[in-house]
Amino acid sequence: MSEIQIEHPYLMFLGDARDQLAAKTADGIAYWRRDWCVGQLRLPGCNANIGLPDMSIADAAAQGARTLIIGVANAGGVLTETWTDTIVEALEAGLDVASGLHMRVAEVPVVKETADRLGKNLFDVRHPTQEFATGKGTPRTGKRLLTVGTDCSIGKMYTCLAMEQDMHSRGMKADFRATGQTGIFIAGTGVSVDAVVADFISGSVEWLAPDNDPDHWDLIEGQGSLFHASFAGVTLGLIHGSQPDALVMCHEPTRTNMRGLPESPLPPVDVCIRANVEAAHLTNPDCRMIGVAVNTSALENGDARSYLENLEKKTGLPCVDPVRDGVSRLVDALP
Repeated sequence: MSEIQIEHPYLMFLGDARDQLAAKTADGIAYWRRDWCVGQLRLPGCNANIGLPDMSIADAAAQGARTLIIGVANAGGVLTETWTDTIVEALEAGLDVASGLHMRVAEVPVVKETADRLGKNLFDVRHPTQEFATGKGTPRTGKRLLTVGTDCSIGKMYTCLAMEQDMHSRGMKADFRATGQTGIFIAGTGVSVDAVVADFISGSVEWLAPDNDPDHWDLIEGQGSLFHASFAGVTLGLIHGSQPDALVMCHEPTRTNMRGLPESPLPPVDVCIRANVEAAHLTNPDCRMIGVAVNTSALENGDARSYLENLEKKTGLPCVDPVRDGVSRLVDALP
């Protein structure tokens, strides 16, 4: 089986998205890889806009687009009939098609027939095509950082990408390693670990971040939380497969319960730090937590500053909001 390699430039397909949140995948791609995007394609009734030029398939093909990215999600993650004609048109114009939805784009008969006939690629990035071995825990060359969290959907991908950007500006060797569908579109490659069979999660991350130069950093996108009953298994597999030299804890201070679990209170940050470091020591006894990335978007600036200062005193670690403050202090703390 071959590694996913999605070619850019991208044409971002927003379909008939009901609101901006429905286009969050496209939003993330346009934010981090704007130079990979030639434009957006919106159908009648679309209520989302990611700030790219509106284009037809023909316009995008003329601008050199290589892949139509389905950057919108709907209830159930299905491909609706209203999208089919556009997807087929893109294939006929010479574009590949990539989707992060639960439903495989190749399950639509006319789409698969068209792609097969024209020799174009259909990428269902939520469904890995790579075969993985079980994790072995064998030490690897190079350095690795993994973002972890007190909860899911809390800024782990953003923190990794911001650190990659900062490290590149310093001339450091660093690569973002994607483990979810939006991250894969941003990186152009990766593994959606939530769709990997449990026995092979750690092995998939060993494959994703293999041996590298001694001064090279793999910045591995975290998923879930050790304290989230729904996703802790994925998180633990990521920790063991990453063999991280460094961890960054991600946190949102205004949450009172785990996302989607109203009866499960959010755990204290210091408790999460200890548990994640202890778990990481199974495959890298030298791993340590280097800082905390806090999403303070729900706090006024003064309250955010006070919270970060107090958390820094409590943890003894650099505590920053990657959006308000940047991540230079986290990069400075790398071992």
